[in-house]
Amino acid sequence: MTSDPSFMNLVVVSAEPAARDIQRFELSHPDGDDLPPFTAGAHIRIKTPNGVTRQYSLSNDPEERNRYVIAVKREADGRGGSMSLVDTVRAGQQVEVGVPENLFELDSKARSFVLIAGGIGITPMMAMARHLSAQGDRPFKLYYLTRDSEGTAFLQELKSADFSSNVVIHHDHGDPSDAFDLWPVLEKPGTVTGRHVYCCGPKPLMDAIKDMTGHWPSSTVHFESFGGDTKPHADDQSFEVELKKDGRRFVIPVGKSILDTLRAEGVHIPSSCESGTCGSCKTRLLGGEADHRDLVLLDEEKEDNIMVCVSRAKSSILVLDI
Repeated sequence: MTSDPSFMNLVVVSAEPAARDIQRFELSHPDGDDLPPFTAGAHIRIKTPNGVTRQYSLSNDPEERNRYVIAVKREADGRGGSMSLVDTVRAGQQVEVGVPENLFELDSKARSFVLIAGGIGITPMMAMARHLSAQGDRPFKLYYLTRDSEGTAFLQELKSADFSSNVVIHHDHGDPSDAFDLWPVLEKPGTVTGRHVYCCGPKPLMDAIKDMTGHWPSSTVHFESFGGDTKPHADDQSFEVELKKDGRRFVIPVGKSILDTLRAEGVHIPSSCESGTCGSCKTRLLGGEADHRDLVLLDEEKEDNIMVCVSRAKSSILVLDI
């Protein structure tokens, strides 16, 4: 059983391919009890077999209380969390799962929605589409952009869904000239109509959407990133972290974050996304030079703060206010 009260043990009901390099997991309570509720756009944290914690968006209908459904892309050049889930977790096993959290909530004031997903970014959009379809009073259009059908998760579900007429699926087959033109969709801001844009996907897609919605009110355009610069760099090296309050020092190896290393040593640091996007693990930096890889800190904050979930060190040691 988990010793962390913020996590619960759930059983893997199924673990099966959802597309090329994408595994779909269905999780339920081992005793059949209801799970904590969630809203569209929410994610859960999972302690992966290799010991690190990762977050994954929930894809099923938020009205369901008997299960959580996630899709995990196997990132061969990542930090190992997704690979350990996809390669080793099978139906019947138990995993430690945090209660749902939502940093990508549908705005209650919005009257209609444009949902834009790239690749595995479809995961939160599935819950949004299911919720909006069931709600029925706020129209939406989902644009799902992928390389090819073999790498498109939830493809058959989307084609057969009650809301399939609201879905546009486009494959560019790796050809930039065949990219879907979203400008006609985003040319006119939804100021009058109350339309909001939600986008989740790889950085190039989100950068493009940011450019195309520059004339929209910022409160009507929402992004969920896969995270900061989380993949190991070829020139990464180990370094030390000193905890100022008790003087302890720990070595942060290549391929493991400060957060994961300190957590394994029993040091508690608040965290949520663990991908450099939410700001929960912001820690005061008292000494050393950080290698910032997050998407949160302002330039004026970087000298004295660090996001310990993704950032590393340019100096041989960092001194943290812990």
